[in-house]
Amino acid sequence: MFVSDLRASPAAAPSRGRGRPRIEVRAEASILHADLDSFYASVEQRDDPRLRGKPVIVGGGVVLAASYEAKAFGVRTPMNGARARRLCPNAIVVPPRMSAYSEASKAVFEVFRDTTPVVEGISIDEAFLDVGGLRRIAGPPLDIAQRLRARVRDEVGLPISVGIARTKFLAKVASAVAKPDGLRLVPPTAELDFLHPLPVERLWGVGEVTARTLHEHGVTRIGQLADLGEGALRGFLGPAAARHLFALSMARDPRRVETGRRRRSIGAQRALGRRSRPADEIEAYLHGLTDRLGRRLRTADRVCRTVVLRMRFDDFSRATRSRTLAEATDHTDTLLLAARLLLAEAMPMIQERGLTLIGLALTNLGDADAVQLTLPLEPRADNTLDATLDDLRRRFGSAAVTRAALIDRGEGLSVPLLPD
Repeated sequence: MFVSDLRASPAAAPSRGRGRPRIEVRAEASILHADLDSFYASVEQRDDPRLRGKPVIVGGGVVLAASYEAKAFGVRTPMNGARARRLCPNAIVVPPRMSAYSEASKAVFEVFRDTTPVVEGISIDEAFLDVGGLRRIAGPPLDIAQRLRARVRDEVGLPISVGIARTKFLAKVASAVAKPDGLRLVPPTAELDFLHPLPVERLWGVGEVTARTLHEHGVTRIGQLADLGEGALRGFLGPAAARHLFALSMARDPRRVETGRRRRSIGAQRALGRRSRPADEIEAYLHGLTDRLGRRLRTADRVCRTVVLRMRFDDFSRATRSRTLAEATDHTDTLLLAARLLLAEAMPMIQERGLTLIGLALTNLGDADAVQLTLPLEPRADNTLDATLDDLRRRFGSAAVTRAALIDRGEGLSVPLLPD
């Protein structure tokens, strides 16, 4: 049996009708955050010895990944490819190989699951691992982390950084600080000493806008945010953000490492570059994104209620538009109709500001077998156009059937993902 090293407070024992006890902080730093370093670029360097030690950029038009040798010149994702090559003229640009990255991810996750049964995948190249109940059979968390890094290096051939802490948030920050190819343990007695000197951008929920607001109020370090207190933060961040960020600044994060948790949303996007695109071309790309997401929904036996259009403009600002459907669905034409209506509403703004990226997200997901059947209470048909197209693409590849509007334009890259 897997036994975690969590402690429940006696005062928090469940009273009648109040549910399970509140989980207090761990006694030991036993949550690992394992994160592969520059994943796509590392796979390319592993598979081609000529690339090792060289600045490598994966992707031409947009930087999908950059090796640390390229990052030293300021190359970042998702930077425009031309700008990246100006920053790093000696960079070696290679096309992405999504199947290779998918296989490498599967091999790494096999190591994760062989290390502990409690693994929460975050993306194809990172995960949380709870090793709190393994001390008697596998040793302390630091030893487990060292063996995990060695196995990923020896068995998969990739560098990986690992952070160890009592909370998921601190473990993730520790792995980021440890990069590249490092290991960082944050002992319970030194959590605030580790956290408070770091920039506020390390806090989950601090993006460009929030960081700018904090900087305007003289807050650049996490320790300064903690010193202000929740009350002062509420005045310029609002109550929810103030409560969340103050809790993180004090290393409070009660979330468990969860296994088997399903996605709340799925999405896909396509970079368009800075060239002006006609409306019909933008709509064609929207069709391709809808086809891709509808296929993912049906493969995962899920349905969605809300369609979200995401846009990035020429001035790097962003906007979203959403529409909630009358009932949950996985029907491509229904999703496409909602997406096209959103795009039509946003088209004046796109023509005024220029579009550099278009994305689509499906949210409010539910399980397909939980959908209310309509009269005459027949189950979902398996001989629909969607089902036929899904079968063809499954058997012959995703490019076997495509919309006429996407001929010579392509469907764009399908980034490997964890199961939906």
